[in-house]
Amino acid sequence: MKYFEVTITAQPCDETVTDVLAALLGEIGFESFVECDGGTQAYIQQSLFDEAELRRTLDEFPLPDVRLDYSIAEPEDKDWNAEWEKNFFQPIVIEGRCVIHSTFHHDYPQAEYDIVINPQMAFGTGHHETTSSILGELLDADLQGKSVLDMGCGTSILAILARMRGACPVTAIDIDDWCVNNSRDNIALNGLDGITVELGDASLLQGREPFDVIIANINRNILLADMAAYTACMRPGSELYMSGFYVEDIPVLRAEAERLGLRFDHYREKRNWAAVKFVMGE
Repeated sequence: MKYFEVTITAQPCDETVTDVLAALLGEIGFESFVECDGGTQAYIQQSLFDEAELRRTLDEFPLPDVRLDYSIAEPEDKDWNAEWEKNFFQPIVIEGRCVIHSTFHHDYPQAEYDIVINPQMAFGTGHHETTSSILGELLDADLQGKSVLDMGCGTSILAILARMRGACPVTAIDIDDWCVNNSRDNIALNGLDGITVELGDASLLQGREPFDVIIANINRNILLADMAAYTACMRPGSELYMSGFYVEDIPVLRAEAERLGLRFDHYREKRNWAAVKFVMGE
């Protein structure tokens, strides 16, 4: 699959600016982000790229007094594992119980759950606040023997932890064939069975048996559009964990969830990114 690499420079540039950029670009189809000098490098499938939409998004950037410029390139083929080893991906520990590392790491902490991830593009390692928050939720949840759906699975890091915590069967779905292939590789690296990876979107959920737990770490707009598809394959007591949005987005997501029969349980926050748990009512 061919990608465009869009380099966006910001003046001034700080963590808040790059976080807002990632959230806005995620809503128009960008899949991964790498911080660079003075801004962000963002990646999008060439078939999904709309330069006019990109310009409009940057022109309407909500933070005042920030100047944004961009350039577009087709990234060269790289050994992304080597790139992560040199520049970005370091082992991460979630709540002292789960360590995430790659095959090229040899010095990493020991933990109750040891997850091996080899990201072959520049995302999906568990470092982002949304992913780490959902990982924390899964560490707290009772998953033994429960059926789990991981929508927008990426590297399937969430599906992998759910399976390690006793969930079975686990279904992982993503619209990107790269993610599907990388997920299967990562599942094999961890020696797991009981996880099925499928290529597609929420339309695949039509007619499915109910899941006990659904995870959706995507972005606000997709979650709003697809929530009815999630609730259609939930039963009373089923749990829905969602992330990929800011704390200020919770009210609009909560309103839609409650309209569909879900009950708000709680949320957790990391640097203004939110993860929310809902439960299907009787």
